[in-house]
Amino acid sequence: MAWFPSLPEDAGVRHIVSLNPAAGRALIEFHDAVLRNALGLLPRDKELIAAYVSGLNACQYCYGVHSETAKALGIDSSLLEQQRTDFDMAPVDARLKSILAYEPAKLTQADAHAVFAVGWSELELHDAVLTICLFNFMNRLLEGHGVKGNRALYQTRGQSLHDDGYAPLLRALPPAV
Repeated sequence: MAWFPSLPEDAGVRHIVSLNPAAGRALIEFHDAVLRNALGLLPRDKELIAAYVSGLNACQYCYGVHSETAKALGIDSSLLEQQRTDFDMAPVDARLKSILAYEPAKLTQADAHAVFAVGWSELELHDAVLTICLFNFMNRLLEGHGVKGNRALYQTRGQSLHDDGYAPLLRALPPAV
């Protein structure tokens, strides 16, 4: 159950962003720009990063939804679990593992060079950094509102993100005041 009395028992992102429609609209548009653009990383890689960051941050809602979205985009469910429990042994290709190991708060120039050395471009690394930052923010947003979700919600929302992206969330927002 969410911690805000105005939020329903089955609260999700759409309920939180509706509390401040102008900020909510900007946030969802940012999601779309980061996660669904045609530049940089593939959407499946961004969803894998989103799930990984959310797992590290113990955000049940974001991990659940974005794991389901990643699965819908072709990421194997065993990989999602293994990257959470044993990152070093997870069967992630070396190129992608270099991005997943990229921790912005602990970086040195050598870390960026390691990502470039396995063939990522500046745009792809920038995309990864944006995704990491977005999910650190979203994890705190959901946790700060006490929103946890459940398996059925994760599956429904994950499939919806795969099928329709963020457009339904934007349409559901009331007009900004």
